[in-house]
Amino acid sequence: MALYFTSLNSGSNGNCYYVGTKTDAVLIDVGLSCRETEKRMKQLGLHMKTVKAIFVSHEHGDHIKGVSTLANKYSLPVYITAKTAKNGPRLISHLARHFNATDAIAIGDLLITPFVKFHDAADPHSFMISYKGICIGVLTDIGNVCKEVIHYFKQCHAVFLEANYDVLMLENGKYPLHLKNRIRGGLGHLSNTEALDLFVTHRSPALSHLLLSHLSKENNSPEMVEDLFKQHANGTNIVIASRYQSTNVFSISSDNNESIASKIQQPAQLGLFD
Repeated sequence: MALYFTSLNSGSNGNCYYVGTKTDAVLIDVGLSCRETEKRMKQLGLHMKTVKAIFVSHEHGDHIKGVSTLANKYSLPVYITAKTAKNGPRLISHLARHFNATDAIAIGDLLITPFVKFHDAADPHSFMISYKGICIGVLTDIGNVCKEVIHYFKQCHAVFLEANYDVLMLENGKYPLHLKNRIRGGLGHLSNTEALDLFVTHRSPALSHLLLSHLSKENNSPEMVEDLFKQHANGTNIVIASRYQSTNVFSISSDNNESIASKIQQPAQLGLFD
């Protein structure tokens, strides 16, 4: 068996990450519309019938835009903290399931472990999804690299890791000072250099995929980020999670915890999800 993962979209215009097996999957955030989420999954050969739950990291619009509509349409439980639920999304009270940090939640054969992070939201959390020894982290919207982030990052075989901004591009850019300070002030986002330091210093030898996520449109460059991290890849597959389209579907086999040939170029190649 294998664990499959993809970014359906990543950026301030919407975030949504898919992680699952052939039979059970979860979405981490739904910052796309319901229709766009369905469209992108179909393009990848993924099916909503496999999705068994939605997990919400925090209440900002680029993470919750489609949560209510998608959850109601498919009667999906929405795992969300009580504080986050008070601030949105709406219309999901009958589907809401509250969680506590570090208490793992079983969704089929998956185990989802939430953990706290620093971000300017009511009760923000990141997540690690585990299956038969494989661990995949979703670590975006992180104000700084705290001990929780390091602890879970070290365990991962694949990670969606924020690399939001280049320090000089942000400093010299057009954003007003108060917004620059929000982004870099410890409760905003990780810079490229902060993300790189986490990767180089704390990666597991088993880390096969690093999906660099939530890149700023104005204060970063996908080409620059890819080049920076590939210089230090040391065998890890470096992927840029786009703000305009999905990534390929990647997979890691539970048989030996090594990455298998995993780029899915056409939906027809994903017959195992039919």
